[in-house]
Amino acid sequence: MELNLEKYLTVGALTRYLKYKFDSDDNLKKVYLKGEISNFKPHTSGHYYFSIKDDTSKINAVMFSNKVYSLTFTPTDGMKVLVTGRVSIYEATGNYQIYVEEMIEDGLGNLYIAFEQLKQKLAQEGLFDSKYKKTIPKIPSRIGIITAPTGAAIKDILSTIKRRFPICETILFPSLVQGENAALDIVRNIKLAENYNLDVLIVGRGGGSIEDLWPFNEEIVARAIFDCPIPVISAVGHEIDYTISDFVADLRAPTPTGAAELAVPNMIDLIRYIEQLKIRLSENILKKVNYQKLYLDSLKNSFIIKNPIIMYENKKQYLDNIMEKITNIINREIEVNKIHLINLKNKNILLNPLLLYKNSVIKLNHLIEKLQLVNPLETLKRGYTLTYIDNNIITDINNIKINDKLTIKFHNGLVKTIVEEIKEEMKNE
Repeated sequence: MELNLEKYLTVGALTRYLKYKFDSDDNLKKVYLKGEISNFKPHTSGHYYFSIKDDTSKINAVMFSNKVYSLTFTPTDGMKVLVTGRVSIYEATGNYQIYVEEMIEDGLGNLYIAFEQLKQKLAQEGLFDSKYKKTIPKIPSRIGIITAPTGAAIKDILSTIKRRFPICETILFPSLVQGENAALDIVRNIKLAENYNLDVLIVGRGGGSIEDLWPFNEEIVARAIFDCPIPVISAVGHEIDYTISDFVADLRAPTPTGAAELAVPNMIDLIRYIEQLKIRLSENILKKVNYQKLYLDSLKNSFIIKNPIIMYENKKQYLDNIMEKITNIINREIEVNKIHLINLKNKNILLNPLLLYKNSVIKLNHLIEKLQLVNPLETLKRGYTLTYIDNNIITDINNIKINDKLTIKFHNGLVKTIVEEIKEEMKNE
């Protein structure tokens, strides 16, 4: 029996075909799974490798480092989680696995969903925009603190401020920071703090679970912080904890201690900086004084100061030159006007005004004669007449009909007549 080797596939070809099928299936491009983590192995590259299992099955999973950074917890074996990702085949082993894009602890899913929904809503309204962020003053004189009156958070904040900047006044607004009524109490204290002429307001608490930190994810707290006229530093939980308050505040601190460090300068650094300013100021003043001394010496030794009469003589000579120019201009103008006056005196019109009158009369009579030559009345005196019909001059016999009423104008009167007969003059051939 002859074998047809073309029917046989390599393992790689089959794996690539199956991977293509997985990757082109829309149902596998975004899969939601829940299960328990096992065989968790964080790689030095930052990637997480683990499995997700339930009572009957197991699937390999990988979460790359660019997705890991968004996690708010550290995965461990036995932890129940909710994951979102795509399912594909890893060609090197031929195993199918899920590439995890998001992962949250199971049992907290509803809180995370509510968190993301509110975060998206407030972001769209612009509450997180940097243009609304107020600047934290560099040297505050009075700081307000909204947190629980007992616990590590308030102790860390007060001790840090006292160590770094002891001259700053602090006012504590004791507040519930956990539980059902905590959000309302935080909002009440924010409104209360607005009446105390504060430079900075720290709002926060120590670490805890997502349920413990939830009051700082409430919409009323977020809006109270946004509307607060005082610059607000949010200091909720540990460095990996993020709340809505962190996004809406003017500045986020990773911890309550970090909030105190951001709120006040270090007194030692400030004193050192002031000393540097004193040195720089003294140097600048000394430079300015030395420069002015050199300038004064140059003035004292200048030729003008030693010989002030020279400056007077120069100005006097300059004035004389100006006066001479002015005098020359005036004299030239006078001479020009004299010549113009003499020319006017010598004109015929001034010497013999009657001659101008006679010439004008002669010109007038000449014009009158020209007008008389073209005057139609003069033509009528020679026996010619003008014939009208209804005030229109007749120039052609063809425009006259029997019984037309004509008006004939002579040079000394009018004659009205009626046409009885029309004879048209025959043209000579």
